[in-house]
Amino acid sequence: MMNIGIDMMGGDYAPLEAVKGLVRFLSTQHSNVLIHCIGNEVELQPLFQEHGIDTSKIKLVHAADTIGYHEHPTKALKEKTQSSIAIGFHLLASGKIDAFISAGNTGAMLVGAMFSIKPIEGVLRPTISSIIPKLNGETGLLLDVGLNADCKPEQMNQFAILGKIYAQQILQIPQPKVALMNVGEEEGKGNILAQATYPLLKENTHIHFVGNIEGRDIFNDKADVVVCDGFTGNILLKMAESVYDLTQQRGIQDEYFNRFHYENYGGTPVLGVAKPVIIGHGISGAKAFSNMIALACKMVERDICGKIAEEIRL
Repeated sequence: MMNIGIDMMGGDYAPLEAVKGLVRFLSTQHSNVLIHCIGNEVELQPLFQEHGIDTSKIKLVHAADTIGYHEHPTKALKEKTQSSIAIGFHLLASGKIDAFISAGNTGAMLVGAMFSIKPIEGVLRPTISSIIPKLNGETGLLLDVGLNADCKPEQMNQFAILGKIYAQQILQIPQPKVALMNVGEEEGKGNILAQATYPLLKENTHIHFVGNIEGRDIFNDKADVVVCDGFTGNILLKMAESVYDLTQQRGIQDEYFNRFHYENYGGTPVLGVAKPVIIGHGISGAKAFSNMIALACKMVERDICGKIAEEIRL
C-alpha cells in the first residue's frame, strides 16, 4: 500500500478545493493508495461527508494549526509543530507516508524538504523544475526555476542529471536531449557562469548534451531538458505563465496555449531530496490537487529518489 500525505489546509482555496481534488483523484485512480489528509478535522469532516469521500481510502490526520503565506518559513516550522506542513514532514521523515504534497507556504515546504528530509547524499543543491509545453505536442523540462537564484557550474551540471532522470521516468523520454540556456548557440557564449558550465555538461557522460539553446528555442524540439540558474529560470517561468493569462484575457482558445495552465501539471517536485516532496501553486484548484497526488504516486512507484541516488553515486 502506497501512503501519500497531503496538506489539506495549504492554498488560497483550501480546504474545499483540496477536498474536491481528492474526490477527483479517488474517482479515477489507484486502489492501492491510502491518502493521509492532514488538516483541521473540524473543517474537514463535514466536507468529506458532503462530498461523499470513501473513508476507507483516506486517513484523517488532525493538524490544529496552519502556516500562513507571509510567515517566516524557518520560524513557523520550528514554532508551529502542530501545523499541517510540520506534521506532514514529520510523517514523511518517520516513514509513515511515502510522499508529501502542499500548496501552502512555499518557503516552509522548501525549508522542510532541505532540513527535515535532507538532500540525497552527493547532491550539491536540490532544484525545482517546470514543465515546458512543446509546439510538437511533446513535453520538456526547465530547471532550476527559482530555488537557486545564484548557482555554481558544478550545481548546474548536476541539475542536468536530476532533470534527465525526471524526464526519463515521469515524462517517459528514453534519451532526453539536454541543453544549456544561453544568449547564443556557439560554445563560449554567455556570462561567466554559462561559459564555465558548458564544458562540464559537454564532458558529463550521464547525459546527452546537445549544446546551448536560446530563449526563442525553448518551445521547439531542440532540447528536452533545459538547464539554467534559478534567477533566469524563474523569469522564464513567470513569462510563460503570463502567456496563458493573456490568452484568457483576450478570449483566445487555443489547444497549445491551454497547455500552459499550471493546473494541468499540479505541482513541482523538489528534485534531489531523499523523499518525494511536491509543492503546488498557491491558487491550486481541484484539478491541480488531483494531479499533484497523481504525480506523487508516480514518483513513489518509479522510485525517482532512489534512481537519483543511484546515478549520483556513479
